[in-house]
Amino acid sequence: MRADLVLVGFGNVGRRFAGLVSEVRPRLLDEWDLDCRITCIVTRRHGGAFRPSGIDGVRAADILEETESLEGLHDPAAGAAPRTGFDAIRLVADSTAPLRVLVETTTLNVHDGQPAVDHVRAALSAGLNVVTANKGPAAFAYRELHAKAGAAGLSFLFEGAVMDGIPVFNLVRETLPAVNVLGFRGVVNATTNHILTALEDGEEFGPALRRMQAEGIAEADASLDVDGWDAAAKAAALANVLMDAGITPHTVRRAGIGPQSAAQARRARECGRRLRLVAEGRRGAIPAVGPTELPEDDLLAGLRGTANALVLETDLLGRIVVGQLDSGLTQTAYAVLSDLVAIRRAARREAPARRTP
Repeated sequence: MRADLVLVGFGNVGRRFAGLVSEVRPRLLDEWDLDCRITCIVTRRHGGAFRPSGIDGVRAADILEETESLEGLHDPAAGAAPRTGFDAIRLVADSTAPLRVLVETTTLNVHDGQPAVDHVRAALSAGLNVVTANKGPAAFAYRELHAKAGAAGLSFLFEGAVMDGIPVFNLVRETLPAVNVLGFRGVVNATTNHILTALEDGEEFGPALRRMQAEGIAEADASLDVDGWDAAAKAAALANVLMDAGITPHTVRRAGIGPQSAAQARRARECGRRLRLVAEGRRGAIPAVGPTELPEDDLLAGLRGTANALVLETDLLGRIVVGQLDSGLTQTAYAVLSDLVAIRRAARREAPARRTP
């Protein structure tokens, strides 16, 4: 089954996703009969390109490194090049592919989640399934977008919004029937966890942050990480999706870290404790994010570097832990890829059974 993809946003995650699609293409075809074809890419700074026959995503990433423009990839016979995500969605809406998917990887806007929220709305209205690694849609407008997708018989998936490629939302949705999530607690931001473990080891704040920026793990605006906004958006998304909270990141009680955290991190270690940026929430209560001193035997205290973990408290299974020891662009890109496979799996379930002659 062919899937035509429109990529809105083509930064670190978008480019790694394009490379991953190329790397695993034979496996997708063999195991899932899924042929992903990137037909449109549009960015805020580098322009856009539309090519109905398909765009080589790896080549597109290489071209941006050299020229910082996508215009050379556009097919002039297809009309004007897309300038916005909405242009791109309209172009791909005319595709005859069995699956048409918006892959939204723009940067989080922590003020209101835009334009990602409107990108998702427009795609669903145009009949496109949606996969996003942006936390904004689930953190600001989950109820509306989930209902809109359901009414249209489409998918709105966002596994990459929290915990990179580790299944959290898919885990609950697909494998925990009749289970209610009562609360969550976790270390969900790789950048701040790396910084805090570096600080307790005696390193300074600035070099630790710059290392995360150089690796493409820190947000483009590093204040989103260190001020706790990224974790707050993830906490809002978790509360909205798993506990129907109907909140935004601005509802979350939030505190971040900074150079001043070095003394606290080192003092905590001397006292047999560990300082971690913890996100937590319970059903019916306001979630919170902030630096927390944890005893050494706490599971979250043992997370070092870019490791993340989330503890889900449930009514029937008690506490469930999901975690990853390695976090990076490939893991986030994989989450986007896994959501594509989930869309294909849903299409396979909905296909009419083949009659035996």
